[in-house]
Amino acid sequence: MQTFETTLIVTQNDLDELNHVNNIRYVEWVQDVAKAHWLKNTSPKIINDYHWVMLSHYIEYKSPALLNDVITLKTYVINSEGVTTTRMVEIYNDSDKLLAKSETTWCLINSQTKRPARITPEIMDLFS
Repeated sequence: MQTFETTLIVTQNDLDELNHVNNIRYVEWVQDVAKAHWLKNTSPKIINDYHWVMLSHYIEYKSPALLNDVITLKTYVINSEGVTTTRMVEIYNDSDKLLAKSETTWCLINSQTKRPARITPEIMDLFS
């Protein structure tokens, strides 16, 4: 399984009234890192022909992230079958402490028909 990583720094806009990263921001980060992984690995033709929609999302919060923390987002696909794929995202601080872990099911959509599309071997190979 291929892992994709990116980093970011927590800003004031990421915080809630408790001065730690808002739960909604974690969901945005999950979506952003999944999209970045897709765009990095995929050809312009595939990007034009397909897109992903989130079907289900589970996130487990372990520890808060705070202002100016350097965050590493790690993502990888653990399963692809039919029209869906399951993607993990792990979120760490700069001390390599796990802050949150996410498991999300995505559905591949044909951009022309707007209907679910079977994941091709070519697309599967991009993330294995």
